[in-house]
Amino acid sequence: MSELLYKTDYGKYYIGKCESEIKKRNLKGKVQLILTSPPFPLNNKKQYGNLTGNEYLEWITSLAPLFSETLTENGSIVIELGNAWEKDRPVQSLLHIKSLMSFVENPLANLRLCQEFVCYNPARLPSPAQWVTIERIRTIDSFTHVWWMSNSDYPKADNRKVLRPYSKSMKKLLEKGTYNAGKRPSEHIISEKSFLTDNKGSISHNVLELEQIDTKHDLRLPYSMFSISNTKSNDFFTKTCKERELIPHPARMPLELASFFIEFLTDEGDIVLDPFGGSNTTGFSAEKLKRNWVSIEANKEYGRQSLIRFEDPSLNVNVRKGKKYDGD
Repeated sequence: MSELLYKTDYGKYYIGKCESEIKKRNLKGKVQLILTSPPFPLNNKKQYGNLTGNEYLEWITSLAPLFSETLTENGSIVIELGNAWEKDRPVQSLLHIKSLMSFVENPLANLRLCQEFVCYNPARLPSPAQWVTIERIRTIDSFTHVWWMSNSDYPKADNRKVLRPYSKSMKKLLEKGTYNAGKRPSEHIISEKSFLTDNKGSISHNVLELEQIDTKHDLRLPYSMFSISNTKSNDFFTKTCKERELIPHPARMPLELASFFIEFLTDEGDIVLDPFGGSNTTGFSAEKLKRNWVSIEANKEYGRQSLIRFEDPSLNVNVRKGKKYDGD
């Protein structure tokens, strides 16, 4: 028995296990982007139900063929994974790296790693607390890995849709119309006109800053990330949960991160799937960007909580409650 918890103009949120729900929804070959933050491969169990150790490795690896077959011919999989630590030891685990390699190299999936990204988030709480704040022998774990995979060498992607604003120096260069051309110490030869084309922004990096690393320089979020971060939905969601005395989902994907990859790897009308929907960051971001979306979550309480996102006054959306069903 499954349950359609709610639907909007662009998407649907289902309660159930992703392994069965993906098959029931008849998504094979239709999804342009799987964007998700699965339960992290921790060595201690958390409330949101992560597996541990080799059990996690086997589980995440087994999902690769299922995810791969849901993709269009040029579709993508983007998975955010945090670091893992050995139980009761100030030593990082290799489990998240092994999980990635095992997932990508599953012979039944035909996947390849397109690019690795790092998401730097200084707002994360100091962790692991025992080694960072109590014994003071490690530094704060302030980033997560984001892995972009596909079953094609050339998945749909356009970095012109996720440009960053030009730096002040680049704007001055474009205004001036000249710069120091010639051979660089790296032996690259810079022509007199290489940097004079105004492309309306600079190409994004694969290190995504939610706040600037270097405070001497302006934070230059890609336009898509800046736009959705300005909705303040994350603040709205957290504030509303607090007002209602709800504990927010403990592993929420940043809205800016979701918006970046949806904008980068899809077009309006494409289907975006989150098999571990949680608080539905993916669905909210897809709704804002006019993409069709499907989110699946095993924990009904997290599903109910995700409805708060769609109460945000910045998003004028018609939410309809669903009903239990055995199939569409």
